Amino acid sequence: MTTRWFPSALKTAEAPPGMRIYAIGDVHGRADLLHVLAEAIAEDLTARRCEQAVTVFVGDYIDHGLGSNGVLKRLSTADFPTPVVTLRGNHEETMLSFINDAAALDDWVSSGALMTLHSYGVDAGEEVAKGGASQVRVKFLAHFPDEHRRFIEETRLWAEYGGYFFCHAGIRRSAPLHLQAPHDLMNIREGFLDCGEPFGKVIVHGHTPHNNVEDLPNRINLDTHAFKTGVLTAVALEGSERRFIQTT
Repeated sequence: MTTRWFPSALKTAEAPPGMRIYAIGDVHGRADLLHVLAEAIAEDLTARRCEQAVTVFVGDYIDHGLGSNGVLKRLSTADFPTPVVTLRGNHEETMLSFINDAAALDDWVSSGALMTLHSYGVDAGEEVAKGGASQVRVKFLAHFPDEHRRFIEETRLWAEYGGYFFCHAGIRRSAPLHLQAPHDLMNIREGFLDCGEPFGKVIVHGHTPHNNVEDLPNRINLDTHAFKTGVLTAVALEGSERRFIQTT
């Protein structure tokens, strides 16, 4: 598997001086693609020196793909070429709901949890037959490392650097960026995706999959349906420049 870089013609925001920000879209259990993207970022850092670099993950590390365990293992140990800032997606929120209450199992399964459970050695069907959702929770917690749980619990809802605001799903334009509702930051679509007006800062997000990255004046959508397409997307933001990298 390889990667490709391509530039953006848009220059509607600036990163802080001397800083390069990498942002990565929804991984959804594709530990293999994350490995490839990490190597490409390491090569980029060598080829294009910068004073300071950070990588922002916009959430949805788990579900659907086969390697959720591997993704959380890597990110929970900060095994990455740069320091990382990890945001919370709606899938992590649903997992946390199940960790706190077995009754949330159906909601999590409908979001793609079976592959995540499998990656931790849990056969949900077998455990449901033994004792229902409560038994699935008991088995999962017995296999779910404490450091993975802490990682999920400590994810942030948003981050901000220069002219860019990072979150999982988007924002509601009627509220200040720093006063957004958590549910909107992790779930919004209507009222955000169809808005062509400026948001005060360029919003970098995922959550709504597209075949191609959405590179727009007011927002950047990095969710390219990695678990289905094999295309995991990142953007490098430096000065007023945007460069994209994708697995191919």
